[in-house]
Amino acid sequence: MDYEIIIAGGGMVGAALACLLGQVGKQVAVLEAAVPPAFSVDDPFDNRVSALSRASQRLLEQAGAWDNVLKMRASPYEAMQVWDATGSGMIRFEAAEIGEPDLGHIVENRVLQLALLTTLKRYPSVEVLCPARLSGFELSQQQIQVHLTDGSCLSAQLLVGADGAQSVVRSLAELPYEVSDYAQKAVVCTVYTALPHLETAWQRFQTTGPVAFLPLPDPYACSIVWTLPADQADAALLWDEVRFQRELGQALDFRLGEIISIGERAAFPLRGLHVQSYVCERVALLGDAAHTIHPLAGQGVNLGFKDAQALAELIVANESIDYGSLKLLRRYERARRGDNLLTQKAMEGFSLLFGNTLAPWQLLRNQGLTTVNHLSRLKYQLAKRAMGL
Repeated sequence: MDYEIIIAGGGMVGAALACLLGQVGKQVAVLEAAVPPAFSVDDPFDNRVSALSRASQRLLEQAGAWDNVLKMRASPYEAMQVWDATGSGMIRFEAAEIGEPDLGHIVENRVLQLALLTTLKRYPSVEVLCPARLSGFELSQQQIQVHLTDGSCLSAQLLVGADGAQSVVRSLAELPYEVSDYAQKAVVCTVYTALPHLETAWQRFQTTGPVAFLPLPDPYACSIVWTLPADQADAALLWDEVRFQRELGQALDFRLGEIISIGERAAFPLRGLHVQSYVCERVALLGDAAHTIHPLAGQGVNLGFKDAQALAELIVANESIDYGSLKLLRRYERARRGDNLLTQKAMEGFSLLFGNTLAPWQLLRNQGLTTVNHLSRLKYQLAKRAMGL
């Protein structure tokens, strides 16, 4: 065989898995269609960012990539404040209350991917093939043969699909999945505000969806994720800058003052996806290829990193076992499916709760936020869970 494991997708999750396997000398091929542009500290902030939990930070440290992230840029946040636009309900989490230096980091997706791909160069047993696109595969008793669009063929014990929500591996393996269309889009851009963000993540729930201001390394810059009904999001992209800045400022109740300037705007549709089975013979899915969730709590990439860690640990702990055997892969699925599904349904539940316009539900959620904010022990547990600790 050419390799022990082939990973389709060299994004954040696929590259993290490759790092964890490369550390222990596994023969790995990473198939990536396109490497992101090189990074410069003078570059404007990217639209797409991730809120990394402490557990994800530890995984990146274990993979040897965290120092590379810090050499580029990342923004720790020490507090998170969430409130409801329909009342006075509010909850605030602070790192100092739970004895942590911060609650997590906001990092651009491009920075994460580049940091991981740079780290992969340390591991001689890992080969990154780029540009490389999967076109098909064939199973035999001992291996899987992977065909690329350039006509080449590779073989391995296991093919891992880490190729995102439009996964080619998932499609070729004919693994069925369920989709929930949220009929919403997330509008994203970088904004500069009149007041500093104070290393705090700000989130206000409106009946149309939450708006989040995520702190960037510049004290006056935030990455925003504004969830709106799909038609309203499309309209917001067409507003002139003055109107967009005014409407966005109002959405956050001008908590950070006026919006001074905005970067390029974009929007992407929101939907939940969950594969009925993460695995089949010699194939395993992880990250967005297996599950996508509502972004209101920023847990998507954190779940993907948990998938990568679980699969890597299983492979490392079973040196003498065929990595593509369905018996082994089922153990990975059992380890991750429950947590991923629970998180997905919890996010959908929160979205429905905070989008309900009936007065009793508005009263209930406002009282709930205020009550939890005064229950320090419960708030401590919620914060620890969100951080993956």
